[in-house]
Amino acid sequence: MSLANMAIEPLSFREALGHYASGITVITSHVDGEPIGFTCQSFYSVSVSPPLVSFSVMSSSASYPRIRQAGRFAVNILSGEQVTISNQFARRGTDKWHGVEWQASPLGNPLLGGSLHWLDCEIHAEYAAGDHLIVIGEVKALNLQETAATQPLLYFKGQYCNLATHTKV
Repeated sequence: MSLANMAIEPLSFREALGHYASGITVITSHVDGEPIGFTCQSFYSVSVSPPLVSFSVMSSSASYPRIRQAGRFAVNILSGEQVTISNQFARRGTDKWHGVEWQASPLGNPLLGGSLHWLDCEIHAEYAAGDHLIVIGEVKALNLQETAATQPLLYFKGQYCNLATHTKV
């Protein structure tokens, strides 16, 4: 059987990609007086000049159409102490904002208390890709302020984990 005829099983594909450690973010926006947000593992930098970042979101997302309507979003880079926030914003059909401290960014997006850093973005482009959308945002403001939390929230092999050491290789 040739490789061209072999189907990739979704569970196997997901397991293989789970071996790639990634940071966790919460993408937020504010539209019609209501905060919106969802947990996002698929986030990365795209360009330094202009400053562009990207995230991927399921095409069936209930949150993203509202973010598209707003035309802007914030990327909240979660700290190792924000597992509860990550889980809360990953759920569908619940009040994701219950008990969450936040303040408005320069563009009016919710910035989550306790996050390592944030990026304030305007939607630059959007592309359909399989069952996801790839969203590119132009960074308009950011925070490099030192926070009490020094560890990022990481996800690896289907579970949260922390950096064991700060050893540089």
